[in-house]
Amino acid sequence: MADPKPSSATHRPVPAVTRAIRILRRLGAAAEPMGVNPLARDLGLVPSTCLHILRVLTAEGLVEFDPASKRYSIGVGILPIARSAIQRNGFATLAQPMLAALSEQFGVTAMATQLVEPQQMVVVALSHANLPLRLSAELGSRFPELISATGRCVAAFNGYDAATLRQRFAQLHWDNPPAFAAWMEEVEQTRRDGHGIDRGAYIGGVTIVAVPLFNDAGAMVRGLVGIGLSDRIEAT
Repeated sequence: MADPKPSSATHRPVPAVTRAIRILRRLGAAAEPMGVNPLARDLGLVPSTCLHILRVLTAEGLVEFDPASKRYSIGVGILPIARSAIQRNGFATLAQPMLAALSEQFGVTAMATQLVEPQQMVVVALSHANLPLRLSAELGSRFPELISATGRCVAAFNGYDAATLRQRFAQLHWDNPPAFAAWMEEVEQTRRDGHGIDRGAYIGGVTIVAVPLFNDAGAMVRGLVGIGLSDRIEAT
């Protein structure tokens, strides 16, 4: 069954909740703690409004405040919520045995990913190869939906027009950035083959293979991913 979506009649905007979620997402994606003004500027919020929300989130343990630097970061209080969501994710439970088999057989880091808002993939299950040298990933980590091999699958099967793809492609960060035209050719190849491959573009020296999983509408909403050193993958 396709993921149900609330109808417009029952979806009433709650600005305070929306702003709090945007703040949490921005702090979660930030490489380092952020001050109120840069955070408010990034999100288009009034600084005083941003500060009030941050204080509430801090009091609830979802955000941490450093009095010395006057900066905020995502708090450990978010972990029980995230852990509970992942543990109750039926897809993650079903995928885990397959991921373990893939990592053992091919010596790769195997992941199950799920598409979330806004335009992000999140790792909901993973398995590491039992090797001295291996690539590490973290449960719950997020990345843009169009990056890497999974991104080629999303672009191939989720009905985006060329203008939208070009705009979002320009915002991606790669070790070895492909030209948009070359990337679009790879997207077409992904559509024909039924799986996506990234050969060192996203992470230099690393090959990533992704298989899309679809909802009833034919859109990719989840994926199974294998990540390994290119030399090892090509020799498999």
